[in-house]
Amino acid sequence: MLKKRIIPCLDIKDGRTVKGVSFVNLRDAGDPVALAQAYTGQSADELVFLDITATNEKRKTLSSLVERIAGAINIPFTVGGGITTREDVSVLIGSGADKVTVNTAAVRNPSLITQLADEFGSQCIVLAVDAQFIDGEWFVCINGGRTVTSLRALDWVTEAERLGAGEILLTSVNRDGTEEGFSLDITAAVSDRVNIPVIASGGAGTADHFREVFGKTSCTGALAASVFHYGKISIPELKKYLSSNNIDIRC
Repeated sequence: MLKKRIIPCLDIKDGRTVKGVSFVNLRDAGDPVALAQAYTGQSADELVFLDITATNEKRKTLSSLVERIAGAINIPFTVGGGITTREDVSVLIGSGADKVTVNTAAVRNPSLITQLADEFGSQCIVLAVDAQFIDGEWFVCINGGRTVTSLRALDWVTEAERLGAGEILLTSVNRDGTEEGFSLDITAAVSDRVNIPVIASGGAGTADHFREVFGKTSCTGALAASVFHYGKISIPELKKYLSSNNIDIRC
């Protein structure tokens, strides 16, 4: 069984780390390179970098910043935002990314998942799914969470796995930035539906929230931003707490 992973996330806008609630009302959270270095020192298992306005601004991810962060850390590094082609992935891998996330472009052109998996390997391709609960159903959102589609989240993750995605990064838009806890229902449903690793995201506010998501779902990773950026939760203390509660965590 895979050990559970604790994963800080750097949401990037204009070269700075930011954080909001349900993808809006963004506030500054610090220098991304300094934060990345700090998380490496705190024994974070992986780091995720999301250029959250790249798609809406119709530009590519900031590869120069990716290169600076990659040079400052020694843990697995996943990058996303504005990726639409194989060339985009090649640039980011060349800049130091270990994995890439795709969201909007994959929804619009599902065959992109297969193209990228064939060229770079499924283990490199993470499908980011921003899911919003509306009228009793979880739907996929695109464009940085701004546009709700008619695509059901469970149908989409099933199809994405078939097409070659190697991992799912599942974010609850309803819980994002609220610190009210992960959306356990959709996390459990997605984790049970696919045979690839699932990272839970959106809503972490306490150490107990991490214990719940690992104890009540089959996700293999839990991602958070603001609680780490603003010092509300210490990663080393979180890992000690989870280990003491019989969660098989990387120390």
